[in-house]
Amino acid sequence: MKTKNNSFKSSMGKLFKSLKPYLPMLITALVLIIISTVCMLTGPNRLSEVTNVIQKGISINLTLSDEELTSLKNGNSVTSKQINADNLTAIIIFNYVKDVDNSTDGFVAEDVLNINIDAKITTPNEEKNVTVDFDLSMGDVLNAENGFFDITSFNGADLSALGGVGVSWANNQLSLWVNTKAEIDIVKIVRICVLLVVLYLISYATNYAENYIMAILNNKVSYDLRKRVIEKINKLPLSYFDKIQYGEVLSRMVNDVDTIGTTLNNSFTDLIAAGMQFIGSLIMMFATNWIMALAGVGATLIGFAFMFLIINKSQRYFVEQQRLLGLVNGEVEEAYSGQDVIKAYNAEAQTLKNFDKKNDKLYATSWRAQFYSGIMHPLMGFIGNLGYVVVCVVGALLVHFGKIHFSVIVAIMIYIRLFTQPLAQLGQAGAQLQTTAAASSRVFELLEADELTDESAITNQLANVKGNIEFKHVKFGYTPNKIIIKDFSVKVKAGQKVAIVGPTGAGKTTLVNLIMKFYDINDGDILIDDVSIKDLTRENIHQIFSMVLQDTWLFQGTVKENLRFNKTDVTDEQIIEACKASGVDHLIKTLPKGYDTVLDDNTNISAGQKQLLTIARAMVEDSPMLILDEATSSVDTRTELLIQKAMDKLTKNRTSFVIAHRLSTIKNADIILVMKDGDVVEIGNHKTLIKQNGLYAELYNSQFEN
Repeated sequence: MKTKNNSFKSSMGKLFKSLKPYLPMLITALVLIIISTVCMLTGPNRLSEVTNVIQKGISINLTLSDEELTSLKNGNSVTSKQINADNLTAIIIFNYVKDVDNSTDGFVAEDVLNINIDAKITTPNEEKNVTVDFDLSMGDVLNAENGFFDITSFNGADLSALGGVGVSWANNQLSLWVNTKAEIDIVKIVRICVLLVVLYLISYATNYAENYIMAILNNKVSYDLRKRVIEKINKLPLSYFDKIQYGEVLSRMVNDVDTIGTTLNNSFTDLIAAGMQFIGSLIMMFATNWIMALAGVGATLIGFAFMFLIINKSQRYFVEQQRLLGLVNGEVEEAYSGQDVIKAYNAEAQTLKNFDKKNDKLYATSWRAQFYSGIMHPLMGFIGNLGYVVVCVVGALLVHFGKIHFSVIVAIMIYIRLFTQPLAQLGQAGAQLQTTAAASSRVFELLEADELTDESAITNQLANVKGNIEFKHVKFGYTPNKIIIKDFSVKVKAGQKVAIVGPTGAGKTTLVNLIMKFYDINDGDILIDDVSIKDLTRENIHQIFSMVLQDTWLFQGTVKENLRFNKTDVTDEQIIEACKASGVDHLIKTLPKGYDTVLDDNTNISAGQKQLLTIARAMVEDSPMLILDEATSSVDTRTELLIQKAMDKLTKNRTSFVIAHRLSTIKNADIILVMKDGDVVEIGNHKTLIKQNGLYAELYNSQFEN
């Protein structure tokens, strides 16, 4: 079911709203697009002027209409036509004289065509009147080669003053051609051509500047979106990541943001430029000749109907394509990070099967999306060519009936190309916008996700921490209708070591997460030095705890940078001392560059050695309280003993919480919390719990069976 966030209008609206800080750049780009388009659209009219200048220097064509031709064929009738041009004014009189013995309708060879021309010719150097009268045999006219009979000098009539005269009979049309013998105004042509060059240079320069601005805008928007996503991830509760794959989050941050950036850099400007060119060409076409403009618009309306139909049909495929792309990325990320396990269990075939299943769905959806996107371009091209043909036919008819000059055809032919060209761009940009809408929906869905509760009003800062912690009737559930910790209370004195034990999935890590305020409790309270964690910021709580997790995490950087991490005021001597205490100093010295060795995928460090480094990092942090979540799970027995001694030193006079499956490592704990099914079922120390012979005794003794 399509939600509002997935709708095209909603997604694009959110995207444009996010572009508000870049409004000046967008307006500048829009102005440059307008200037470029105006310069480009001015060109065809200037070319039309060039055509007019050339045509005026060559010839003028006069074609009789069907009514005039019928009247002429009736015999003894006279039809007069007048030519008006810049350099020629003439009255042409046609008189068709039929043979007295010939009563046949239509032109016959024996008849005579009388032509009288009374002309006034104006040239740059002179102005003169020319009057000629001559008879033509219709046989000569009808049998002329290629339908054209040159009568420049015929029957003694001197027509050289006109530069040339001819009579054409073709396709049942009678035409008179008059060469005006005028000179072509080369100066005017050069002036117009220089103007055209200037216009096209301005168009190119503004187009270049617009592309430059949009490239900057694209990078800034992509940078801003990625920054917002990173900042948002830091504000999201852990419960958000319980419901979504890490690969899905990465896909939104990388693929979807890149899609938005590509659209801003290409399709967005193409859409605006194409729209401006489309509207501008339409206006210029109507200004030039409204009949031909209507013909072109009528043909392209069909294209728009198909375009909107396809957009509505294909939108859901683009949304599904982006969703499935995130799932495939998540599958790849999981398979890559779990390669050791996959190979150990010979699960390559099953993993590939799971990937193929998702990939096949992505292929099918992407195929449909790209199919609809792909047919937009040829469809718009076909509609554009259809409009081109329609305009050509209509223009030819208008020229035939003397409604327009040939130069108008030249202008309209260019305008119709400029008018239909954006149709394909609009179709392609429309398809890209659908992908962008889907990508925007996914990015803004992440950016609009519920954040951790706002703590801006909390001003308390816990300093000089003693380490007293109290759980008071704590209730918690990952969902409100499924409470797993029902009513837990315990007091931990400063400096005590608290062990949390229980079967897998009992909720041990959950309890630690509540202390760290990764999750908000449903009811009750947790106090640190008699101050409720509700009155402390998460940042403050995290400052007073050092944490070592079961899953080791080292970033690409030197050993020293990994150990120092976010604590900048630590000396090298303190780092070395912490490494000696954790038993990792010897390992570091065996590395090629010691503490300056860069840790990456090519560094040969075992999982246990990585765990030692994370323990050393916690020692460097030197926080008042400590949390160890299965910190010794990845090391051998000998290393475990070394770490245990180091932990005893580290936890001395510090409140510490230790989660452990190896119960032998927590025998010296002051308090042991035994958990089962999310609730604390036993509390005490090692001796008292063994005497109770409950769950703890069962877990402890099970380690020594067989």
